[in-house]
Amino acid sequence: MSGVSNRLFVVVSGPPASGKSTLAPVLADELNLPLLAKDTIKDALMSVMPVPDVDASRQIGRAAVRAMLALAANSPPGAVIESNFYRSVARDDLLALPGRVIEIFCRCDAATAADRYRTRAGTRHAGHFDSVRTSEELWNDEVSEPVAGGWPLLEVNTNERVDVGAVLAFIGSTT
Repeated sequence: MSGVSNRLFVVVSGPPASGKSTLAPVLADELNLPLLAKDTIKDALMSVMPVPDVDASRQIGRAAVRAMLALAANSPPGAVIESNFYRSVARDDLLALPGRVIEIFCRCDAATAADRYRTRAGTRHAGHFDSVRTSEELWNDEVSEPVAGGWPLLEVNTNERVDVGAVLAFIGSTT
């Protein structure tokens, strides 16, 4: 894939603990695209920066998204981009990517997401402040619905095992 028009950006979005970080690496591998995940970048930043409180964690999260999108824009083939995007700000940033954007939105019921979130709390960097985040912060209209910027969009139900073949077929059908 060379040239801007041939770049592919597969955006794997959804609220926290909706299955993004399970699906995105599989898609990246199958599509032979680099995987750029916000939390991987955020964890790296937090390993060298102090994170004294939730506000600092949020600021580092915003910086991680900026870094992720800059890396994606400079990736010759494109990338699989995984994050819980805030709809009100993400649309324009994703539209600015130099290539085709396809969104795969991970959706599961709130109880499943909350159970997954509680299960992983304590396994991630303390700077995520998982134990003090409120349900309103984690699962609100900004992240609980697709960014839906006019590009192809597929919603997947992550309450069940995702049919990766069907997701890949959808991505292939958008060319």
